[in-house]
Amino acid sequence: MPARVSEAFVLQTWPFREGDLIVSFLTRDLGKLRGVARAARRPKSAFGSGLERLSQVKMSYFQKENRELVRIDACELLQSQFALSRDFTSACALDFFAEVAEQLLPAAEPGEKFFRLLIATLDCLRSGEPGAVWRGVTYFSLWAVRLAGLLPELHACLGCGAFLEETEKAWFGRHRAGLHCQNCRRNSDLRNGWELSPESRQLAGEMLRTPVAQLEPRAWTQSTAADLRRFLAQQMESQIERKLITVPVLEAAA
Repeated sequence: MPARVSEAFVLQTWPFREGDLIVSFLTRDLGKLRGVARAARRPKSAFGSGLERLSQVKMSYFQKENRELVRIDACELLQSQFALSRDFTSACALDFFAEVAEQLLPAAEPGEKFFRLLIATLDCLRSGEPGAVWRGVTYFSLWAVRLAGLLPELHACLGCGAFLEETEKAWFGRHRAGLHCQNCRRNSDLRNGWELSPESRQLAGEMLRTPVAQLEPRAWTQSTAADLRRFLAQQMESQIERKLITVPVLEAAA
């Protein structure tokens, strides 16, 4: 395969050998890749700050056939997230975005929609509007689950298949792929589960229809749709078979 240049987001880096880095990055055209950036940890590295978490870059790399790691030759910084990192809650949101992308996305599978999701939610955080972090995190969580094919039907009971009215309460539990109505909750081990409020389900429906920048104005705080974020995080954790370490830190950051 010849040398390539792709627009990308840096997801995560690990030290490798003396002065090198292994870099996980999400490209717009080829999905998630990993590569070696030679001498990237040395003081006079040509990569500069381009390999910081969620930096949006133009990545130049070379991949040989049957090689898992590409060779990263250079990256041009297009958009830094340094300003967002100054705020603790925003920095925790960046860590969450990067962890979800790293854990949830398969390797080398094109997924431009996820790439555009990152662009939209990072723009939301940079808007500086009150509550923008929680609006962006909730929107990102919902669409990450949707794009991964993990979002269950939000208006049907997993147990009996009954339609859940807009004002009807619903419950969910860990390692359950959907919601349960009141009757099915009584007849299962969900009595110690969590409620997903009708308001959060309605908000999810709006988010699935509307870009994050065009959502109806509302006062966003950490408590807004916290039950929805818990439900979505559990769907992701069931898929990756491990806890997301950034979730409790983010939810406690308010």
